[in-house]
Parts: sequence; structure tokens; C-alpha cells
Amino acid sequence: MSFFAAAGPRLPALSPISGVSFVFRSFFLDRRWFHWSLLGSVLIIGGTWYQVQLDVKINEWLGDFYNLIQKALAEPGSISFEEFVGKCFTFAEIAGIYIAVAVFLDFYIKHYVFRWRTAMNDYYTAHWARLRHIEGAAQRVQEDTMRFARIMESLGVNFVRSLLTLFAFLPLLWTLSENVTELPWIGEISHSLVYIAIIFALVGTVALALVGYKLPGLEFQNQRVEAAYRKELVFGEDHEERADLPTVHELFANVRRNYFRLFFHYMYFDVAKWSYLQFGVIVPYIALGPTIVAGVITLGVLEQIVRAFQRVESSFQYLVHSWTTIVELISVYKRLRAFEENIRSAAPPAGPDELVPRPT
Repeated sequence: MSFFAAAGPRLPALSPISGVSFVFRSFFLDRRWFHWSLLGSVLIIGGTWYQVQLDVKINEWLGDFYNLIQKALAEPGSISFEEFVGKCFTFAEIAGIYIAVAVFLDFYIKHYVFRWRTAMNDYYTAHWARLRHIEGAAQRVQEDTMRFARIMESLGVNFVRSLLTLFAFLPLLWTLSENVTELPWIGEISHSLVYIAIIFALVGTVALALVGYKLPGLEFQNQRVEAAYRKELVFGEDHEERADLPTVHELFANVRRNYFRLFFHYMYFDVAKWSYLQFGVIVPYIALGPTIVAGVITLGVLEQIVRAFQRVESSFQYLVHSWTTIVELISVYKRLRAFEENIRSAAPPAGPDELVPRPT
């Protein structure tokens, strides 16, 4: 029995659901990982939803707290020190629960994602006999599965958090928008801030997607030239005739050329990204300008509206905030999908009937 055969359970060469990558099937459609992939996902979603609800409570607390400050500054002596400190302790209680949930959830997610990486690793190593001849095979099994798991840890969780934040804060912003009297240069529009958040996020997402459309291909090419350079250096460790100076210089020149192209394209992408995000900070205040000037809302309500607007806007801007990470994920995923094509096109390798199951 080979090392890779003994390392994990043997998986079928092909699954009936051929349209789904083994990157996902090896974890979510394998009964060995059921308690992690399904029940674990439910726990993560539930914990994230509870975090969002705590964030809503903090938003409500901020409204009361700033109204209290406005009252104290406008009417000296109108509130007691005990009342002020009591509000602060209320925040400490909510924040303490939030911290405890966040720490536990982040700890659990790290284990969850590592199990996902283990499932991918088991699948690829079970088919190592038909993969070992591929350029950079060892890197794809070790590094690409590690990178995919690391990216999914941040990208996947942030997506769930953005979605649940949207569900929680969109109705709140809808209600708070009733306090807005009119929009500058436009006039009265019912629930206007909700529409502004959606339109502003949509425009930014489409614009940045157009500006950065070349980045996924460049990242993919970057992994290829890096793999070729690394492979030659690895051969040079064991064979004196490999990794000679002209070859190494040529391979590194390819790496250098691709990186410089990548740096250039990221430069103008970052100009567009940061210009958009920085302008977004002032958008809710501009929209609230006539309402603020008219003095028809309190400081606390203003703070609630701005914070709710930012939460909704940020949720809609998930792709904007995550575009660079998404580009990296696309690059890794394309490499793993190309890796799997070699498994689909090859004949099933001979192997033992039973393998030692891996601890989960």
C-alpha cells in the first residue's frame, strides 16, 4: 500500500455531478465530512447572524448615547454622571458578548476550513499516480489547496457576513430614511437613502469590475511562471546539470516581466478603488445635507442613519472590497480545475479496496 493510498480514504474517479469541481464535492458531498460541511456551515451562519444582531443593538445604543450627549451639551446639568456611566456599561456588556462570539467563531472557522483543505488533499493524493507527471503537481496539492482554504476562510465568511448584515440593516435603514426630508438637487423621495446605497454600490461594483477585468488572467499567468521557476530550482538541488545560470535568468525574467505588468494594472485599479471608497464616506452626509441644515433630526438619529447606511452600502460593496482577493481565488481555482481535468481524462488507477480513514 502506497503512502498516498494509506493517507486517506479512496475516492471515486468521477462523480455523477460532473459539473461541480472536486474542490467542493470532496468536502460538501462526502458523508465523511457531513458533520463539518453541513452542520458546521449551519453553526457558522447562526453565529454570524447573532453577531449581526449584536451590531444592530450597538447601532441602537449609539442613537441613544449621542442623543444623551446632545442633551447634556445643550442643557448643562440635565443628566447625571451615573446615567452617563450606565450607558457606557450597557455598551461594554454588548461589546463583551460580541467579542466572545467573534473569537469563538473565528477559531471554529479556522478548523472548518482546514477540514475542507484536508478533504481536497485526500482526493488529490488518492489520485497522485495520474497527477505526479504534471508540472507543479506537488505545489498544487500542497500550496494551492492551502491558498484556496485560506482565501475561502476570509472571502466566504465575509460574504455570509455581508449578506446577513444586509438582511438586518436594510429594513432598519428603510425605517430610518423616513426622517430624511429631501435630497439635495432632487427633492423629496420616499426612503431615499436605501436607493442611494444600492445605486452607489452597484455603480462602483460595475466600474471596478470593468477596470480590473485583466487581473484574473494576469494572476493565473503569474502562478505559471512562478511554478516554472520554482520547479527548475528544485531540480537543481539534485542534478548539477539543471538550474544553470542562463536558464535561471531566463525563467526569472519571465517572473519579473509578469510582475511588472501586474503592478501596472493594479496601480490604476487601486486609483479607481480608493477614489470610489473615499468618496463613499461623504455620500450619506451629502444626502442628509438638507435634513441636517433644516435641523429636523437629533445627533443620535443622524449617527444611526449614517451607520446603518454604511453597513448597507458596505454589504452591497462586497465585490468592491473583495475584488483583489477574488482575483487570487479565481487564479487558484483555475489551476485546481485544470489539475482535475487530468484525473477525468485518465483511466482509474489500481488501488487497494479499503483504505485507512483519516481522522476528521
